[in-house]
Amino acid sequence: MPIKIPDNLPASKILKEENIFVMNETRATTQKIRPLKLLILNIMPTKIVTETQLLRLLSNSPLQIEVDWIHMASHESKNVSKEHLLAFYKTFDDIKENRYDGLIITGAPVEKLKFEEVDYWEELTQLLEWSKTHVFSSFFICWAAQASLHYFYGVSKYLLPHKLTGVYQHHTNVDKMKRKILRGFDYQFYAPHSRYTSVSKTDIEKIEQLDILATSDEAGVYLVASKDGSRFFITGHPEYDPDTLDKEYKRDLANPNIKSEMPKNYYLNDDIHQEIQVKWRSHAYLIFSNWLNYYVYQETPYDLEELKER
Repeated sequence: MPIKIPDNLPASKILKEENIFVMNETRATTQKIRPLKLLILNIMPTKIVTETQLLRLLSNSPLQIEVDWIHMASHESKNVSKEHLLAFYKTFDDIKENRYDGLIITGAPVEKLKFEEVDYWEELTQLLEWSKTHVFSSFFICWAAQASLHYFYGVSKYLLPHKLTGVYQHHTNVDKMKRKILRGFDYQFYAPHSRYTSVSKTDIEKIEQLDILATSDEAGVYLVASKDGSRFFITGHPEYDPDTLDKEYKRDLANPNIKSEMPKNYYLNDDIHQEIQVKWRSHAYLIFSNWLNYYVYQETPYDLEELKER
């Protein structure tokens, strides 16, 4: 898929080197089709890394996509320059009059805090409420999945006894295999997780509007979707690069205030000195392309002014 992004976005050079089709703005504006309009709220501290990860996965379809990036105005980002934010990011106030085909909200390393203790919680809830009428379908990752499940459906999160980190086997719900988000999925697949909290399968099963589509014996609930396709919740990190968990583990090892946990099922023979086993990339591409194709491109109205509350 050609992704329309500014030529000087750092991710652009990396993606072009990987032979991924990145369309410059001049070429995009001369095509007589309407690109999909995506809004991405990037609340990960490593913003440039996350930008590249998401754009790489969104590239795997023939659709043209136009992305607006936003950050939380009520939070000071410490791991990215102000110049980068000014050049490539907007705030909620800047885009709240717009309408979008799709919304993606990333994870954030704040899961040990109560939702209401996160400094941008009020601003985030404004965005979530706004999304009911201004976004056709939303995709929430890791902490954002927990936060949005809590906001929309009252689902609680629970502190785990230790950090859940590694690459875990998951099973699709065979009773829900007709859901289009699962097209092409094997019954078993792998996905990375990196978090300190979790949600309860029992709590989610009580909510009529939601389907649990995939779970893991070790990592718990993984993929949850609203029955109408307006919201998808991923408790892991399918967007992670092969070495992301390795970098996180080595960062934690260097911090005496953190009890580091070696990622499970990640290094060959669970030996940090051996190769990283990359088992999740095909699933990652598939879940993003299925969401874009079946729930955004094929369902969204051509005129976004026709969006109704979902």
